[in-house]
Amino acid sequence: MTGEKIQSIFRDTAYVRTGGSGAELRTAQYLVERCGDYGVSAKIWPFKVDMADVKSAELIADGRKIPCKGYLCCGSGEVEAELYYLPNTDKCSLAGCRGKVVMIDGYLGYWTYHDILDNGAVGFITYDGDANYIDRDIDRRELRSYVSEGKKILGVNINAKDAIEIIKSGCKTVRIAIEQEEYEGESRNVIAEIPGETDETVVFTAHYDSTSLSQGAYDNMSGSIGILAALEKFSSVKPRRTLRFIWCGSEERGLLGSKAYTASLSEEELKKIVLNINLDMIGSAMGRFIACCSSENKLVNYIEYFACEYGFGISCRQDVYSSDSTPFADKGVPSLSFARLAPHNTATIHNSYDTADVMSAEQMKKDIDFINAFSERMINAAAFPVVHEIPDEVKKKLDYYLLREREKK
Repeated sequence: MTGEKIQSIFRDTAYVRTGGSGAELRTAQYLVERCGDYGVSAKIWPFKVDMADVKSAELIADGRKIPCKGYLCCGSGEVEAELYYLPNTDKCSLAGCRGKVVMIDGYLGYWTYHDILDNGAVGFITYDGDANYIDRDIDRRELRSYVSEGKKILGVNINAKDAIEIIKSGCKTVRIAIEQEEYEGESRNVIAEIPGETDETVVFTAHYDSTSLSQGAYDNMSGSIGILAALEKFSSVKPRRTLRFIWCGSEERGLLGSKAYTASLSEEELKKIVLNINLDMIGSAMGRFIACCSSENKLVNYIEYFACEYGFGISCRQDVYSSDSTPFADKGVPSLSFARLAPHNTATIHNSYDTADVMSAEQMKKDIDFINAFSERMINAAAFPVVHEIPDEVKKKLDYYLLREREKK
């Protein structure tokens, strides 16, 4: 794939495309067309997702209105209570949540949500952005169904600057009021396939959705271009193994596209998938290239050796990666994610600064060439070298990541 083509795709998709939105569908149709450019038929594979339209959201702190966005799918209504800032989730700190609206640092994950819920919180406030940035952007977040498990309290997200001001002012009482319509909607995967000489299948994945503020060039149109480049390369000759390309929808909402797809497969179909190669954030102008393998450790060693032979700098580890490789690994499919991780002061994600400006078409081509060279070795191996099983230590990490078990810190 040429640098000009890479830049053209970035330009064509320079808009917000959250999971389940019309913009996501528009991008899915665009990807189908791009597959057609290389003579490969692709289809849109829809799946159900929770959706919500927030009609109004208000946060009042000691009588002062604070700019906010209501959490999607947290319910409707209003609550007024004392504000409680929770910087830590130890037993003593959690004891102060009862009857309070709780402000927390960072994302509202499963365990934190249930910690404040179990300790009697009646509402919550999160914040994002950066106190040192000039913008006052606020991300649109959601109370995911697998987090709430049907137990909902009202919540809003605000900018970090306002969060600091609220705490410094000694705010006593806050009021949250939200009105929203919640419903079941539809997100989409895009799937294309190149038949091989055998039914052993290598699956390429990359998510193409973005968060609510982001054009998602780095995270993750870059990976979507990467697997399109793999499709281009392998469409011209019949590969030994069947190749499947999946552009996953709603990854940013909790890996929903890859979870839905892997859940739809039978045991027999899963056994035919010998490897999942996932691309999530490649081609940034700055940053180090990594491979995270949810597989036997021999694959880690092989990638390190191959990279040395090829002449490509890389850092490899055996672990679970927060991307679409994880649902495949959880179904017993050896999986790995490639990424180029940029320093936060050169490329950030999940905000309005994630644009094509942080990308390098030249670096994209280098990353793609390495990924394709590695993939070709796997695809055309005389006998597939990676054992079709997930080591116990990786299974344990999957239990933690997928919230089946709480990791002790």
